Amino acid sequence: MKCIFLSAGEPSGDLHGAAVASALRARWPDVRLRGLGGPRMAAAGVELMAHVDDLAVMGFVEVAAHLPFFLDLMRRVKHSLAADPPDLVLPIDYPGFNLRLARFAKSRNIPVLYYIAPQVWAWHRSRLAEMARITDHVAVILPFEAALFREAGAQVTFVGHPLLDRAAPEQTREAIAAELSLDPDRPIVALFPGSRRQEVARHGRLFADVAEIMRRTRPDVQPVVAVSSAVPATAYDTGDLPRTADGWSLLGSAHAALVKSGTGTLEAALAGTPLVVAYRAHPLTFQLAKRLVKVDHVGLVNLVAGERLAPEYLQGDARPGPLATAVLALLEPGSERARALDGLARVRERLHAPNDNGSAAERVASIAASLVRRDA
Repeated sequence: MKCIFLSAGEPSGDLHGAAVASALRARWPDVRLRGLGGPRMAAAGVELMAHVDDLAVMGFVEVAAHLPFFLDLMRRVKHSLAADPPDLVLPIDYPGFNLRLARFAKSRNIPVLYYIAPQVWAWHRSRLAEMARITDHVAVILPFEAALFREAGAQVTFVGHPLLDRAAPEQTREAIAAELSLDPDRPIVALFPGSRRQEVARHGRLFADVAEIMRRTRPDVQPVVAVSSAVPATAYDTGDLPRTADGWSLLGSAHAALVKSGTGTLEAALAGTPLVVAYRAHPLTFQLAKRLVKVDHVGLVNLVAGERLAPEYLQGDARPGPLATAVLALLEPGSERARALDGLARVRERLHAPNDNGSAAERVASIAASLVRRDA
């Protein structure tokens, strides 16, 4: 029986890991799947050693506070891989832990397929060469990453972005409006403060203040907060704002969005929703990141576009007044909104793999099969 160890450390990784697990099981019905992940991966048949609820920590300072837990987990994972080696290790993003996992697996001659490559090109270019050394293949989801990893000596495939494989929104604007007691003919603004508790703590009140300013400035505007099932409802400090867990349908219904920097910016692009990007981190984490990160943009939507399609407001610049003004500007018909919509359409095109047959997860499973056969 084949055995594959998958490792995801946050809700988005759990989502994409579950899709890969299902694709692997479709290829090998009796495959044993072990690893780290969340409820979606567990439902797809992955035997979990640790849950994303304990793993989803971001930032230098925040990770340091949880260091004993991560050191113990790494010790247990290494013991598991050494005692019962899998046929393949498949890390999914989550670089702080998964780069160490890949390094150990490679040292034990276990093939490594890294899916959703860490953004080492942004903060530590030398890590590109290290990724080439500690992996057998890298499956990237951003179009410009393939050339960067190839130049560093890695075997790499651009598999397309997994968000493209998502089904169409389940609810129409009319249905969302009816559920939340909104008027479908008035502008809806989607607010995405984050999918981790610490992100919601830093952005929830800020986004609620932005919503209040927007409603005072334009009473016809209807802000709605997208909440994550991975975060307790009590963590959201959003006052009387309506909430929905169906963020995908919300984006499809919204006229504009305020989005915490991350994958959500690409979700907005795929939905064709003009957006403003905001992000706040622990002050020390932000100062360290400023020294390390060497890119022109922070938002993924802008990185894929190669230009500033969505305004970015970071740390001290992420204040209610400027954010409200920037979002409201996207509701006005004219050149700014038209430019954003045109740019988002280009982003959607760039996220497609050159060979558009099958899903991103199926392409990853195909690469996995080639590595397992090679090792057999």
